[in-house]
Amino acid sequence: MAAATSSDAPAQDTAMSHPLSQQYREILVGLGENPEREGLLDTPKRAAKAMQYLCHGYQQSLDEIVNGALFESDNDEMVIVKDIELYSLCEHHLLPFIGKAHVAYIPTGQVLGLSKVARIVDMYARRLQIQENLTKQIADAIQRVTNAAGVAVVIEAKHMCMMMRGVEKQNSVMSSSVMLGAFRESCNTRHEFLQLIGRSN
Repeated sequence: MAAATSSDAPAQDTAMSHPLSQQYREILVGLGENPEREGLLDTPKRAAKAMQYLCHGYQQSLDEIVNGALFESDNDEMVIVKDIELYSLCEHHLLPFIGKAHVAYIPTGQVLGLSKVARIVDMYARRLQIQENLTKQIADAIQRVTNAAGVAVVIEAKHMCMMMRGVEKQNSVMSSSVMLGAFRESCNTRHEFLQLIGRSN
């Protein structure tokens, strides 16, 4: 009989050996739980994998995300991508905040591939964040990539750290905005953007 090859052996569970798994196990113990009970046996591994996924923006760069998807265009009118769903983690409590981003820019000779705007939002959202910094990081990235005449970003989100703990205000929504270039300098341009995303009032 042929000897078993390495491919016949059970695959090593790399997620369980990840340092994060052990840390989650210690958290369970610290909470007074028994990590050996049936419902929690795989929880450290699952939690580690989930956290790695939720924070995978640290493994991405702006150049990799854009990947050359800039196209020549003589359009100099406002481009808006609105209602981009985002999911991030508050850096203070590691609790989620969930909302939508509205992104606009005014091209100066080239436009960015449509999906890249959403991917830029995701890259920065998949890091430990506060909403104010997230808004600015997205705006600065769009500006840097497109060299646009102006960039505007508005984010509206619900924060679990305010809904599940603390003041426990379940219906509160935080809005943040960053206006660069023409959007900052021109009231008319800014108003047009806010009107088009339904936030003119």
